[in-house]
Amino acid sequence: MQPYRIKSINEYHQLMGLPKPEHPLISVINLAILQHMPVEVSASMVFDFYSISMKRDFHAKMKYGQQKYDFDEGIMFFISPGQVFGIEVEKGSTVKRSGWLLLIHPDFLWNSALAKTMKQYDFFDYSVNEALFLSEKEETTIIGMMENIQHEYESRIDKFSQDIIIAQIELLLKHAQRFYNRQFITRQIVHHQMLERLEDLLTAYFNGREIIQKGLPTVAHIAQSLNVSPGYLSGSLKVLTGLNTQQHIHQKLIDKAKEKLSTTNLSVSEIAYELGFEHPQSFSKLFKTKTNFSPLEFRQSFN
Repeated sequence: MQPYRIKSINEYHQLMGLPKPEHPLISVINLAILQHMPVEVSASMVFDFYSISMKRDFHAKMKYGQQKYDFDEGIMFFISPGQVFGIEVEKGSTVKRSGWLLLIHPDFLWNSALAKTMKQYDFFDYSVNEALFLSEKEETTIIGMMENIQHEYESRIDKFSQDIIIAQIELLLKHAQRFYNRQFITRQIVHHQMLERLEDLLTAYFNGREIIQKGLPTVAHIAQSLNVSPGYLSGSLKVLTGLNTQQHIHQKLIDKAKEKLSTTNLSVSEIAYELGFEHPQSFSKLFKTKTNFSPLEFRQSFN
C-alpha cells in the first residue's frame, strides 16, 4: 500500500478539519482540538515538511526496547520531509488526543543557517520506536516554546518575525538534543543490553565466514540487526562508551587483526582477506591509522 502523502501544511489542516493556517509555511496545532483522523486506523504517511510533535494519551503501538517508561508524561517524535512513518492505533481504544504539533515547511527556513544545520540533528532520522520520552518539566519547556512560536506568527508579521521564530525552533531543537542525551543516560540498562548484543553480533560476524563473503559489516546492517536506526545506535553508544558504531566496528576489526598477527603465521595479505578486505593495502592503511604501527611492525614487536 502506498504511503498517504501530504504535500503542504494547508493540505494537512484541510485533512484534519482545521481552519486555514495563519501562515502557509509554519503551524502550531493543539492536538486536543482535532476532531477526527480521516486516514485508516493503521497507516503509512509521508509529509513534505518537518513535523515535531509532543503527544499525550497516545493510543498506538510503540516500542522502546523491552523496558517500562518512567518518563511517560509526553512523547516526542521528529519527522523530516519525505520520511515514511507508520502508526498503528490500538483496536478498541478511545480516540483521544492531547499535545502539540509543530509543522515547518523547508521553504520557511530558506536562506537561514538552520536550513543547513537542521539535518545535523540525528533525531530526525530516528524511527518511531525511538521516540523521546519527556518528564513533566521537560514537557512544560517544550510546550512553552511551541506557544511562543505560535504567538509570534499569529502577531503582526514584520521583518523580524522569521528570525525570531527560527531562533525559537533552534532553541527547541537544542533542548530536544539535551533531553535525548538525558534519555541515553537514564536508560543505562537498555543501552548496556544493546552494547552486549552489539559485541556478541560483531564477535559472531568476525569469527564466521560472512565477513569473507560480504566484507566489513556496515553501520546500517548492524543497526538493522539490533532493530534500531543507525543514528540512534551511534548516539546511544557515544554516550555509553565514547565511540560511535563505526568506531566499534573498527575496534573489533583491529582486535581481531592483532590476534591473528600475534598468534598465527598467516601473511598480512591472508589476514586482510580473512577480515573482508579486497585489497591488503586498505587493511594495512587502516591498521596503521588505528595503532600507529604497520601490521608487520606490530608482528615484529612480538619477536
